[in-house]
Amino acid sequence: MNRKSFLHNSFLAAIAAGLGFKSLDGKNTFPISNYGKTKGKRNPNSVKGMPVVISTWKHGLPANDAAMAALNSGGSALDAVEKGVWVVEADLSNTSVGLGGYPNRDGIVTLDACIMRDDGMCGSVSFVQGIEHPITLARKVMEKTPHVMLVGSGAELFAKQEGIPKLPNKLTEKTEKAWQKWLLEKNYKPVINIENHDTIGL
Repeated sequence: MNRKSFLHNSFLAAIAAGLGFKSLDGKNTFPISNYGKTKGKRNPNSVKGMPVVISTWKHGLPANDAAMAALNSGGSALDAVEKGVWVVEADLSNTSVGLGGYPNRDGIVTLDACIMRDDGMCGSVSFVQGIEHPITLARKVMEKTPHVMLVGSGAELFAKQEGIPKLPNKLTEKTEKAWQKWLLEKNYKPVINIENHDTIGL
């Protein structure tokens, strides 16, 4: 078993054990679909064979629309995830995902993304700077390298090799003000928030 299949199997086992999914008819079943089909079982993730898109947080709602549009135009589930996440990553008003996110203590926005296919293949990037769509870079890691994760300057070099431009890492007016305010006290205590406080899951 390689690392990618180990991660895939561990993730799925944790979901099954922790959540105890049930199908629409109430029978226990594992919620793995093949684009709306399961082997001899009703798919709890779809209605009448149609795909369902689910994401986290309010900022995921426009991502759902973009993902569904990708599916309706013939794209794969993987295409839908990528296109949906693009919407949130490109939204500079979002302070938790993408280049509009809050910076670290040094005033630098760093980005992460991961993506997984239904056969267990996965790819991810972490601590990248100036990449508008880290989800696309993560997909390229999955599809074009033997690695699960590329980090920092190594991920950025790979992005350059793949023709993904690096943008200036500038703070937005909102995040610049928030960072300058934080610098006055440098309080590392996290603020509990019920909405828009972390990444998107789609």
